[in-house]
Amino acid sequence: MITTTHILLLIGAYLLGSIPTAVWIGKFYYKIDVREYGSGNAGATNTFRVLGKKAGIPVLLIDVLKGFAAVSLAHISDYTPHSNQFINLQLVLGIASLIGHIFPIFASFRGGKGIATLLGIILAVHLYAALIAMGIFIVVLLISSYVSLSSMMAAVLFPVIVIVIFKETVPSLIIFSILIAIMVLITHQKNIERLLRREESKARIIRKKKKEEDPVEVE
Repeated sequence: MITTTHILLLIGAYLLGSIPTAVWIGKFYYKIDVREYGSGNAGATNTFRVLGKKAGIPVLLIDVLKGFAAVSLAHISDYTPHSNQFINLQLVLGIASLIGHIFPIFASFRGGKGIATLLGIILAVHLYAALIAMGIFIVVLLISSYVSLSSMMAAVLFPVIVIVIFKETVPSLIIFSILIAIMVLITHQKNIERLLRREESKARIIRKKKKEEDPVEVE
């Protein structure tokens, strides 16, 4: 049964997700709207690309925290932690925050792809599965240098981790893990096209010092 508390929690989760970290940090500190540069997304990856790590790291951490905090709102309810009802509420709140990140009311409904916020959500819902997914992301990133490919591989393998490794039986959690994989693939369609054309930008994980005569790389 849906109560007033549930509705308020959903609104709160959406508003948490709607905090446009990349947009606000870009405008306040750099007088730049990151959505007008790079990939056009208001997310951590594009912030790193456009503004560098001093802006990218805070955006990444806050976006992860948004998802984690939204899911944690479930503790305000009267459901018993780890019960099916509690897990269902966590997932619904997580989805609400993810929608908020992608379509933020505070930034004209133009947000990011939600990967960092999604990480915060799964960290709150299933910590160990999330850590394995993070490990997959890091390994693929180190091998390929593609953030988009790393994100998709981690997302696609997440339901495998949940179902095969941890043998979860909660239907909503299984469905949620599968929906995550589908959603990430949908939001990364342009990245998939660029990967197929070999036009996707690589992340410069280790930056070499440039010699004075080297031209400055501009993205």
